[in-house]
Order: sequence, then C-alpha cells, then structure tokens
Amino acid sequence: MNGKRRRAARERLRRMRQHARQRDETTDQPALTDARRDSVNGSGREGKAKKTAPVVSASAIAAAESTTTSAGGSLDRIDRQRQRKIDALERDAFELSQLTNPTDRTSSEVERIRREIEELRHEFYAHLGAWQRVQLARHVQRPHTDDYIRLLFDNFMEIHGDRGSGDDAALVAGMAWFHGKPIMIVGNQKGRDTKQRLIRNFGQAKPEGYRKALRAMRLAAKFNRPIFVFVDTPGAYPGVDAEERGQAEAIAHNLREMSRLPVPIVVTITGEGGSGGALAVAVGDRVLMLENSIYSVISPEGCASILWRDAGKAEIAAEALKITATDLLEVKLIDEIVPEPEGGAHLDHSAAARLLDPVLVRVLDELSRRTPKQLVDQRYEKFRQMGQFFA
Repeated sequence: MNGKRRRAARERLRRMRQHARQRDETTDQPALTDARRDSVNGSGREGKAKKTAPVVSASAIAAAESTTTSAGGSLDRIDRQRQRKIDALERDAFELSQLTNPTDRTSSEVERIRREIEELRHEFYAHLGAWQRVQLARHVQRPHTDDYIRLLFDNFMEIHGDRGSGDDAALVAGMAWFHGKPIMIVGNQKGRDTKQRLIRNFGQAKPEGYRKALRAMRLAAKFNRPIFVFVDTPGAYPGVDAEERGQAEAIAHNLREMSRLPVPIVVTITGEGGSGGALAVAVGDRVLMLENSIYSVISPEGCASILWRDAGKAEIAAEALKITATDLLEVKLIDEIVPEPEGGAHLDHSAAARLLDPVLVRVLDELSRRTPKQLVDQRYEKFRQMGQFFA
C-alpha cells in the first residue's frame, strides 16, 4: 500500500515539474522589443488609449496586452490548479509520513518528496504576476495593523477621536513601546469578518480618521517619538458624508503636515496602498513594502474601467500600472522590499512579523541619528525627486 502511495506521489511530482517548465516557457517570453513597442505605439488602438486616459504609458499597455491576453487569460486558472496540486502533494506526503516507520529506509524517500514539494511551492510563488500579487495583497487572512501591534510592540494604548467630528475605526492610532523605545503607531484596519469590516468601513478612512492620525503624529512630534505607519487600504472613503466633512482637505492637510514633522517616520505598506487614501499617511523618511503588497494611484479595476470600459481587463491594467514592490523599487518610489514567509504573509502572521522586525529596527536606528532639520530636509528632497525619470 505504501509503495503505491509513494509511486502516486512521485508521478504527481513529475507532472508538476513538467507543468512548471511549460509555465516558465509561457511567462518568460519577452513582452515586446523596443522597436516593436514603438510600432505598437503608433497604431490606432494605442492612439485611442492615449486619448481616453493618459494615466498609463502606451508602451506599458501594449506590452501588457500582448503578454496578458495571449497567455495571462488562462494563467489565473492554471495557477489555481497548480496550487491545489501542491496542496494535494503536501497532504500525500503527510499521510505517507504517518504510515512510514521513522527508522524505515522509506522515511528518507518521504523526506525527499517533501523537499521537492517545497521547491515547487517556492518556484510557484517566485513567478507571480502583478494580478496574482494584487489578489495576495487583498487576501482576507493577511495580517492587519492590529496583528503587527500584537506581534511587534508592547503596551499599546490607543488614541480615539479627532477632537472635531468623531472617531474613525478604519484608522488605528496609539502609543506603544518598540524594543524599549517609546513610539507612535498609525495604521489602517480592515477587519476580518463582515461585522468587523462594516465597523472598520473596509479600511477606508473618512476625514475624522485622517485628522485623528495627524493629531497622533503631532503628539508624537511634541514628545519626540518616532512614528510607525502601516498602510493597508483600498483608498479613502468616497461617500457623500466624507466629502461634506472635507475629505480632500483632510488628505491635503496631512500631506503638508507630515512633510514638516521633525521625528522619524517609517511607513510600511502591508497590503493594499490605494491612491490618496494611502498617501495621506505615507509621507515618510523610509517607505517599505512587503513582498506581495501593492501601491497604486488607482485600482486595476478602476483603471480598466476608464481605459477600456471593462473592469474585467483588470489583469491587463495591473501589469501596465507597475504596482508591485519590485516595479516601484526600480523607479525609486519605495526604499526597500520586506520578504514574506513562503506562500505569503497570510499563511503565517508570526513569521511575517519576524521578517519585518529587524528591518524596522535597522531603519529606526539609521533615522534616529539624524537631526530634526536633516529629517525634514531629506524627506522633502525624497518626495521632490519622485517621477524625475519622466522629465
């Protein structure tokens, strides 16, 4: 019986390796050469895209269309199938380990199968596309601000209210201790289940949330406490009541005031970094991104709705927008990528926090050596330099 199970597991592994090679051949094809991109940019379709909304470069759209429409349409389905097969292999390996005597020679073969499964999982997550990372960034089990507070900080004391119109549960703020140092925490909170999400407004802050965050950050500046910001929001709340209370003014006010705060500000994008709602609390001396997080001026669905009048083309838009951590590090919009546990932060919150902790310690130590004037001046220059490659 055990022999049959081992042979079945080996056969599955062989098929998975074959599928992995086929997938690499599909995804590693060059998107478009520079010459072909130039020719595509002159086509009628691309000219129309330019006139519709010049949010994304024409060459990026053409490259994304050429690769995503040909192979990417089925990649999502293939990736889900591969994930299920990897999970099935892991279950087989576990059952075999239960049936095998630890002293038996077959136990080494089961261990080898386990190692090969880990290699397959690593290869699977190492070649994720932009749209797959969007889905990981939005995963319902991804660690939120309250998880990082619990795992990284001590003696957290939350601050409520903006001293104006009320409190906003979508943004959490409070004082805590980090490796023996007093700090201030500001972060988005989405909620896990439907009840929590309604209370937290799905992580979409209203004006009172941004004003509460600014009140907390000014308090930190008064007592010379560094500020840690955790960003995970699809964007600022677009409702009528938020606009009536001055949503745009609250965001603009935060942008201006955060640029002037004389204390270290460390921003970590842990999931979604959506539009001005994210930027309103993300003006920092260091901007970090978790490996599978995203940061964008608009959601892929919103971009696709504007460009093609079809939200179903979000996968194409995700590739063209360059919203992944790797893309943003390349154009120097962020400072560092923080690795995640194998398979994503949603699988192991504690491991995700352990990987983030030393990065926060190192960055805080570097920024703490600067004078308040150096912090403000260098923060200003940092954001002034963004986008210079377009000039």
